[in-house]
Amino acid sequence: MRRIWILRLNHRRERDKRLTTHVALTARALGAEGMVYSGDIDTTLEDKIEDVNRRWGGDFKVEYIKDPVKWINLMKMNGFKIIHLTMYGVNINDIISELRKYDKLVLIVGSEKVEKIYFEISDYNVAIGNQPHSEVAAIAVFLDRYFRGRELRKKFVGGEYYIIPSERGKIVKKKVNGL
Repeated sequence: MRRIWILRLNHRRERDKRLTTHVALTARALGAEGMVYSGDIDTTLEDKIEDVNRRWGGDFKVEYIKDPVKWINLMKMNGFKIIHLTMYGVNINDIISELRKYDKLVLIVGSEKVEKIYFEISDYNVAIGNQPHSEVAAIAVFLDRYFRGRELRKKFVGGEYYIIPSERGKIVKKKVNGL
């Protein structure tokens, strides 16, 4: 079983509330297990993701951590490879085949300028292109390349609703007895 966690560095509750929520939603939808974040504690963010899980299924976790470096070292001791997504790293196309060998990953994305320690502590610094871009885009492109598009058909267990794909319009159904 593949296990992928996101580390969102330096969340700023007022400035980053929508962007960090979108990092979590994207990671959840594309196959990650959970996200931890540092910076400002934001229970509203945590509650929003719990609500999405309740309504749409899944058990994506969001947790606050005070010391990201300590958490990274703990994850390394548990066999996780640490991948920092940055525009300064090795191009994803040149390294993704190697990264698919690992079943346990932590993907690091920043909020404000990322400190040098994260470039050093990471096993890989991976670029989703070498131009400025969004953390959401970095997570989406990485997970899509890592899973080769299979995550787009992931079925979420539980939840109240499900979508029936349609060329036009929105078809949302309420589950009966969890099915």
